[in-house]
Amino acid sequence: MRKLNASTMNNTKTLQEYDEIVKECRTLFSLKLQDYGPSWRIMRLPTVNDQLFIKVKRIREIEQTGVNLVDESIKSSMMAVFNYSIIGIIQAHLGFVENVDMDTQETLNHYDRTVEEAKALMCNKNHDYDEAWREMSYVSLTDIILTKILRNKSILKNNNKTIVSEGVEGNFVDMANYAVFYLIKLAEGVID
Repeated sequence: MRKLNASTMNNTKTLQEYDEIVKECRTLFSLKLQDYGPSWRIMRLPTVNDQLFIKVKRIREIEQTGVNLVDESIKSSMMAVFNYSIIGIIQAHLGFVENVDMDTQETLNHYDRTVEEAKALMCNKNHDYDEAWREMSYVSLTDIILTKILRNKSILKNNNKTIVSEGVEGNFVDMANYAVFYLIKLAEGVID
């Protein structure tokens, strides 16, 4: 039997926490899917990115001022960041359409596959970076997500071409994973 070292035990804990957060995000996604259908399929990548920008700017403003005038918690906004990041990855894979082209089950299948891809990358990076995110402040996670959004803006202005950098899809994956890390910290009470 393989012995678990501290890093492996942390990764196991992280996987459990990740799955719990994703389950909650997927439930919200599914409920919104019942209300709106996959209407987001018509969104072009700059629109998805701008939706993320709005959510993260709002979170950052609340972090800085402590004032929240809209009846939406930071948690629900960060869950939206996760879900819009998954939408961004799906849109990067499939492209946008003029008319909604998926039913509920097909949409959820795309969502689940995309989450599994994001989770796999998180596991690899989490191993290599030795769970460094646990030592980071929650505001750093917000700032990193915002930086990824601004990177996407630049890449999209350049017709989605990069020289040495990852493309928009990679940034969407990173945003999804940083959103989960933020939500884990929130669940642990690390964020007041």
